[in-house]
Amino acid sequence: SAQMPALIPKEVEIQRLKKIWLMVIALGSIAASVEVDNFVDGSLHQTSIRDSAFTPAHWWLYSHFIALPIGWGMCAVYDRKVPVLRGPNNSMNTGLKMTILGYLATMFTIGVNEMWHFWFVEEIFAVPNHWMFNMGVVVAFMGALAYVVRVYARLVELGAETPGENPYVAEMYKMALEGKLYSRAIP
Repeated sequence: SAQMPALIPKEVEIQRLKKIWLMVIALGSIAASVEVDNFVDGSLHQTSIRDSAFTPAHWWLYSHFIALPIGWGMCAVYDRKVPVLRGPNNSMNTGLKMTILGYLATMFTIGVNEMWHFWFVEEIFAVPNHWMFNMGVVVAFMGALAYVVRVYARLVELGAETPGENPYVAEMYKMALEGKLYSRAIP
């Protein structure tokens, strides 16, 4: 049997959702920084041999790939304070789970990457030890998008955010609020 989430005052829920929104903006900024560094790292490896794991571009990448899963994990802890974001059997939002797992994959790939480069020094973008960086980021981005849409849709439901002026976007919001755009069975 499905549990009804405990009710909290509308103002409190809006405040908590906006705190989550701020966390998402901060984590999104870190992710955008990683995307910039992806090009910095790529251009660095075109011009110099891979001398060690501690090239400046790697400090930037690796520190972010540790900060991102921890940051999203902290977001997940705070997410528990908003009952409507819980799924069946009190579960966590699926998008949030995907984001954390995607960034955890990138974090553990740091070690895999360093082990690989102990034997193979060449920095070629397509080698298998880099695949999990890319797949982890893609999974994390998909999950983050799903989570952001859920949080924003709830802010619209509560009247704290106004959907776009575009009539097509407004129609999609109307459908979403009526439960026709996404399934409530998937948290």
